[in-house]
Amino acid sequence: MDSEHVTVEVDGGVAQVRLNRPNKLNALDHHMFQALVATGRALSTDESVRAVVIAGAGRAFCAGLDFSRFTQLAEGADGRAEVIDIGIDRLGGARALGQQAVRVWSQLPVPVIAAVHGVAFGGGLQIALGADIRIVAPTAELSVMEISWGLIPDMAGTQLLPELVGRDVAKELTFTGRRISGEHAAALGLATRAAADPIAEATTLANEIAGHERNALCEAKKLLELAGRVELSAGLDAEQESIAALLADPRFAENVRARLARVRGKRA
Repeated sequence: MDSEHVTVEVDGGVAQVRLNRPNKLNALDHHMFQALVATGRALSTDESVRAVVIAGAGRAFCAGLDFSRFTQLAEGADGRAEVIDIGIDRLGGARALGQQAVRVWSQLPVPVIAAVHGVAFGGGLQIALGADIRIVAPTAELSVMEISWGLIPDMAGTQLLPELVGRDVAKELTFTGRRISGEHAAALGLATRAAADPIAEATTLANEIAGHERNALCEAKKLLELAGRVELSAGLDAEQESIAALLADPRFAENVRARLARVRGKRA
């Protein structure tokens, strides 16, 4: 599962994923996009994994698109065709490789936590948006930076950002390319919360999550991903389908018996 650009370590049900171009502040190139998608796909089928932490190696989470990619974009149609890599198969609704590198994390059946330190600019911020939870260093810098290059966030950012911060704030961040601190990002709802050591905090949270039944975590994530994106009746029906499946699973009865035994043991 490891590659030159993305590394993975699994311990106790928690997968630690690292963007691994520290000398480039983990800037995104074609190989990084490919590695992110391949890593997400591989983890989605690993039933030993119950939670994922995605972070950047070295001094930053991700500085955004590699400068060499901007050069290609400016070179004309041939260069643009290489950068804007559109496939046939969709992943989480996305056909473009860059979008898939974001959407793959929402398609993982288990919770994904982004731990952001240093900078998360442009595409780097959009990678973080693909996670279920974002924990950021108070001093981290985040920016929807594409407007500064005369571009728009094209890795699902325009679709994901308004849901987190509201349409008006999403527009302000996108129209200005303004850099904001991790502390400010948490206040806006762009980040779940700020922590002095986001990787340690994310790992603690991931271990807590990994202590629960994987099938229940998967069903919960699936339902929460539907919320507000489908008709209420469809969401309520899906909820009932999930609870019926969980109740019918032998692991539910085993978990109940084990939990009751622990409770009774404490009372004895």
